[in-house]
Amino acid sequence: KYKAQLVVPAPSISSSHEVMSELYELLFWPVQISEFSSLYEVITGRVPASSYSDSWFITNLVNHDSALYESIRRLIDFVAAIILGVIALIFFPFIAAAIRYESKGPIIFKQVRVGWRSKHFFLYKFRTMYALAADGSAEKGAAQFAETNDSRITKVGNFLRKTRLDELPQAWNLFKGDITLIGPRPERPEIVTKLETALPYYHLRLLVKPGMTGWAAINQHYAGTLEEAIKKLQYDLFYIKNRSLLLDMAIVLKTVNVILRMMGR
Repeated sequence: KYKAQLVVPAPSISSSHEVMSELYELLFWPVQISEFSSLYEVITGRVPASSYSDSWFITNLVNHDSALYESIRRLIDFVAAIILGVIALIFFPFIAAAIRYESKGPIIFKQVRVGWRSKHFFLYKFRTMYALAADGSAEKGAAQFAETNDSRITKVGNFLRKTRLDELPQAWNLFKGDITLIGPRPERPEIVTKLETALPYYHLRLLVKPGMTGWAAINQHYAGTLEEAIKKLQYDLFYIKNRSLLLDMAIVLKTVNVILRMMGR
């Protein structure tokens, strides 16, 4: 009647016998049938929250990665660590002088992050904020998200963030195997605890190693609120479900685009 080309049954009625019978009849028509979650992923690049269930995660997030894929990723990480390490050494004198000239505090700032399978490690970055605490951090109290136009960010730090140069010291983390080149961005333990309380499935991000860049990082850039953290989790789950060399290459190319356009945050 409507000459439909695509039919997407709502999750709430997909278990109806009557609906299933109608969909069966469509197998003999030139009509495409798609699950809501599949269509949502294609359009948004995220896993819809309505899909969250133990059975869905068991089906879609089990380890499908081949030994060849993992071996190639390890080789890429090693090569990337060397290249980024050389770049970091070249730029270090200039970045260090600029950071020290503008504000007091450490040049390289280290912070505890949560990695693969909840393992804690120190993540290294060039300091981009004013050192307000004894450890060189910009926090005097509880951990907090960086905000848009955050007053704690220095002028030099703002440039480093936009160009992603602040992350060059992570070449050491990459070399040690704390992180991989592509994966969910690692968060601080305090923030992880907070988000796990608000988002029951948040810990699933820890099924893979965190990365220097990732699917969520290029699509959202930063999560500064709980709502943004929810979207970030959806992007991360999409990546974990669909990991491949082709997707990894797309993420690398988009990351280069973000750097060249100075869209970092």
